[in-house]
Amino acid sequence: MPSLGAPELILIVALIVLLFGVGRIGKIGGEVGKSIREFRKGLRGDEPIPPPADKKE
Repeated sequence: MPSLGAPELILIVALIVLLFGVGRIGKIGGEVGKSIREFRKGLRGDEPIPPPADKKE
């Protein structure tokens, strides 16, 4: 598999900017970062587990 050099990376970044726009890329990056933080937080188990709800019959 050929390695990616600077020209290839610049071309990929330019295509992404053309497809999504500069403003939307920032929003996407922020959402991805938030998702990763929430995932890690879930893995650590920082949030208490809510008690099971009683079933009323």
